[in-house]
Amino acid sequence: MPVSSKRRLIADALRHDIATGRFVAGSRLPGEHDLAERFSVSRGTVRAALSDLADEEYIATHGGVGSLVTFDGAALDPRAGWARSIAATGSDVETVLLRLERLDDAALAAEVGADGPAFVAVDRLRRVADGPPVSLERSRLPRLGALDRAVEQGLVGGSLTSTIAESGLVPAHAEQWVDVVPLDDRDAALLGRPVGTPFLHSRRVTRTRTGDFVECVDSLLAPDRFRLHMKFGSHS
Repeated sequence: MPVSSKRRLIADALRHDIATGRFVAGSRLPGEHDLAERFSVSRGTVRAALSDLADEEYIATHGGVGSLVTFDGAALDPRAGWARSIAATGSDVETVLLRLERLDDAALAAEVGADGPAFVAVDRLRRVADGPPVSLERSRLPRLGALDRAVEQGLVGGSLTSTIAESGLVPAHAEQWVDVVPLDDRDAALLGRPVGTPFLHSRRVTRTRTGDFVECVDSLLAPDRFRLHMKFGSHS
């Protein structure tokens, strides 16, 4: 097997281990020597695969700086979808689809560097255990493949994450900005909170390894349930 194929195999296997919870947030992966023995490859090949995972923000390496959002103290993985991540904490999460339609937005296209102004809008409200909603998320994605078809056919398996994968897009890099905003009339009504209630506001822009636009999602997050957690230093 070519070295590049072995490198991809290792990265895929470790990515699966992380996504399925074999390696939980904050834990260390096995050392390079152990991984080299597990996959019968050189430590250099292991190191290259780990570098790929670090580039994709699946792991933080020496000197790395990373941030993640937590729900009730548990880390959420945006690659798996927040509904799935919240459910993994033991909370019963309900996702309400508010909007699934096509739109044109030239200003957003210029901001995120999309190929054109054609987007699919996916707005979702999440609530836990019959309580008030805890988040409101507005996603904008390129109008292509399964994402475009979702307007008529619905999200694949009811999941935006699965629909993105079905469209052939593979998120690899992301930027995130977080601030605090007061809820306006419309959002306060949706979230069942008084107008002016402070909420965390997160904007995350995701791209493929080659820099192609995948998603821009603006999220309003209840500050009594969500936190932004940052990590510095060596975790590998």
